[in-house]
Amino acid sequence: LIRYTNSNYIICTKGVIKRMDKLFNMDNKFFTVMGRVADLIMLNVVCLICCLPIVTIGASLTALHYVTLKMARNEESYIIRSFFKSFKQNFKQATIINLIMLVIAAILYMDLNIVPNLGGTMSQVLYILFIAFGIIYLMVFLYIYPVLAKFYNSIKNTFRNAFLMSIRHLPYTLLMAVITLIPFAVFFVPNVRAQSLLFMVLILFGISLEAFINGHFLVKIFDNYITEDTDSENTDSLDTFSSVESAATPGENISTESVTATTENSTTDTNKTLTTGDTHTV
Repeated sequence: LIRYTNSNYIICTKGVIKRMDKLFNMDNKFFTVMGRVADLIMLNVVCLICCLPIVTIGASLTALHYVTLKMARNEESYIIRSFFKSFKQNFKQATIINLIMLVIAAILYMDLNIVPNLGGTMSQVLYILFIAFGIIYLMVFLYIYPVLAKFYNSIKNTFRNAFLMSIRHLPYTLLMAVITLIPFAVFFVPNVRAQSLLFMVLILFGISLEAFINGHFLVKIFDNYITEDTDSENTDSLDTFSSVESAATPGENISTESVTATTENSTTDTNKTLTTGDTHTV
């Protein structure tokens, strides 16, 4: 027979309450992870819905990367509100970029289907050439919408910066390309039931999860060009960073041009300005 005194009972009760508090604390790892999963599901569904009109794919992907870049920095607040803010803000440029990318993709697709039917050595050379263009297209695609989401700039310089970043940060580019192409493996799953299950997973958070993972790499890439200068009279931090060209390693034959930007931080939601070549005032 074991007898518990009042003091032991009180200590035991306090211990149980403390453990229960930790278990149901919204800041513990379980609730943090589940909250992140819920955000990604919500973001993925909204992104897919906004992609349905085809012409809005660019604005939708830009808004997706805008939110996931903030999530990677733990700066996000309202997922849906931030998504539609970026969607509206970048709609014009994103739509033009999207149309350009769609036209290029259509031309590459037709060329890759026509060239093999020509026959001869020239056919093989052209096929390899168009495959190379396809790889460059993918490299630019990985950066174009995140760069647009993060910086105010002209369409020309957005393409230029996306291309130069993809080359200069080639290891990250290859890693993000693999992550981006992984969802397409679903089409090669032989089992119909497993394929259907994977399709459901992709619909729930496939695209947003991919953007979120790549967002961690993109944050590191963008940080290479940003130097914080805090204004003592303003809560906004002004960042000055070199262009993609000027950040090139010694020995590379790339011109140097100045670039300035206004960053977005946790207190204010201000986009940056990235300019290379032509001046673009925001």
